Amino acid sequence: MTVPNQLTVLRIILTPIFVALFVSGNIILKQLSVIVFAVAALTDWYDGWVARKFGKVTRWGIFLDPFADKVLTSAAFIAFAWLGFVDWWMVWVIVVRDISITLLRSFCELRGQTLRTNYTAKVKTFSQMIFIYAVLLAVVLKTSIPQLLPVFNFVLNADVLYYSMLFVTVLTLGTGVQYLVENYKMIYSSFRALSGRTQSE
Repeated sequence: MTVPNQLTVLRIILTPIFVALFVSGNIILKQLSVIVFAVAALTDWYDGWVARKFGKVTRWGIFLDPFADKVLTSAAFIAFAWLGFVDWWMVWVIVVRDISITLLRSFCELRGQTLRTNYTAKVKTFSQMIFIYAVLLAVVLKTSIPQLLPVFNFVLNADVLYYSMLFVTVLTLGTGVQYLVENYKMIYSSFRALSGRTQSE
């Protein structure tokens, strides 16, 4: 297994560790969860850099890397819902959209079809990460940095959480629809080629 793929697997392994630490009742463990999440997120950047720089891009990595990213972010949203910070229906919209589009994209790329990633999809990813880090830091640092307590209380305000998460959810769903519309022909051709191959076999 190549180094980039090892880092990707590490990201998947760190995900349940992050969740277990974050949902625990111990503030020290919650603080450690932020470090674990940050390390896991850092492997996303590093494994991609290594793969491109040293020509270690593999078919397995094409599928596993984006899938591991979505597993990590989805786990964070699920942990938030488990603790009552966000609504479950929003989480499931995000999780189903992200995992489905990621699997679809990986399938097409494995068949030689490179699907376009538009600007709004990048904004979506950025918005998700900002939301995740804001909630993580507010939860684990509100008792450690009293000077910033008003800021943390604002972030964790029920209305702020609801409408922020609603924005992320709508943006995530909208970019999913946009992705399907813009890449319809490539997606259709990939499935048609697979269908033809299956019938011939």
